Amino acid sequence: MNGDGTYDSGRMTQWLLETDSLEQFLQTLADAALDMTGFAGAGVTLERDGRPLTVVSAGPPAPDLDEKQYGQDDGPCLHSLRKAEEVAVRDMAAETRWGDYPAYAVSRGIRSSLSLPIAAHTHTAGALNLYAARPDAFAEVDIGALRSLAAEATGGIAVARRISENQEFAEQMRTAMRSRGIIDQALGVVMGQRRCTAEEAFGILRSASQRRNVKLRDLCGELLTNLTGRPPTEPDIRF
Repeated sequence: MNGDGTYDSGRMTQWLLETDSLEQFLQTLADAALDMTGFAGAGVTLERDGRPLTVVSAGPPAPDLDEKQYGQDDGPCLHSLRKAEEVAVRDMAAETRWGDYPAYAVSRGIRSSLSLPIAAHTHTAGALNLYAARPDAFAEVDIGALRSLAAEATGGIAVARRISENQEFAEQMRTAMRSRGIIDQALGVVMGQRRCTAEEAFGILRSASQRRNVKLRDLCGELLTNLTGRPPTEPDIRF
């Protein structure tokens, strides 16, 4: 951690490079938050397909406290996630918001909490949640350092999403190029049999595809299989 309470970006970059998944990266952040504060628990909630999920946690109370909020569809964690706001609860015993959640937190030995928004206003919005046994425990810690962790989680999610999108795009390109290879082979067969141009051969195959209600790639694969007695060989496409 830097002298101003923020985490060194170089260390965060190292964390990203050393972890194999977004989940592992977020677990590192949750563990760091717990080490930084010495509180009872920490966790990261992300919203996937419109539903909140605790993707990582550190300390025993975090998952149960998160799940209690999910069950009633309300609580400081969900408010932070949905409104992109920091939510601090100074004393659960005196808290009047969120139904019976504060009483449940007290029964689990938690008297204060802090939720910080992560990746606000995106498809993977979330919150970094910290739980403490003492009332007003967050008055004693460096909130700036915790905000830095939440910001790094936002960056990590953005990087992971970009990698995922690039991988998906690359796979789509591989599929398209494999299909193109099979179609080109079939075009060559039709051109040889009908002694026609590539454009005319494509028209013949497209008409057959529409008439039989079969995808053009599948039709071409069937043609080549019938001709050679085995499925066509797909090119090995690498990026």
